[in-house]
Amino acid sequence: MMAQLKNAQAKIEETKKRLDTVQVEGKAGNGMVLVAVTANREVKTIQIAEELFSDKEALEDYLILALNSALKKANEIHEMEMARAAKDGMPDLPGLDMFK
Repeated sequence: MMAQLKNAQAKIEETKKRLDTVQVEGKAGNGMVLVAVTANREVKTIQIAEELFSDKEALEDYLILALNSALKKANEIHEMEMARAAKDGMPDLPGLDMFK
C-alpha cells in the first residue's frame, strides 16, 4: 500500500511539471488584451494594444477580464488533470472512491 501511495505522489508531481508546459489564453476587448497563463496558474505573458495606454480605466477592466478568463481555464485544466493523477495512483480502498 505504501508503494501505491508513493506511486500516486509521483504521478501528482509528474502532472504538476507537465502542467507548467500547458498554456491557456484569456482575451478581452476584442483581443486588445491577451493574457497567457500555465495550467498551474502562473502568468506567462500579457499583451496590450497600444491604443489602450491612453485609457487607464478600460485597460484595468480588460486586464481583469482577460486574467480571470485565463485563470478560469487554467484552473479547470489543473483540477481535471490533478484528479486524474490522484485517481490513477490511489489504491482501491473502501472510502477512497471519491476520486473515481
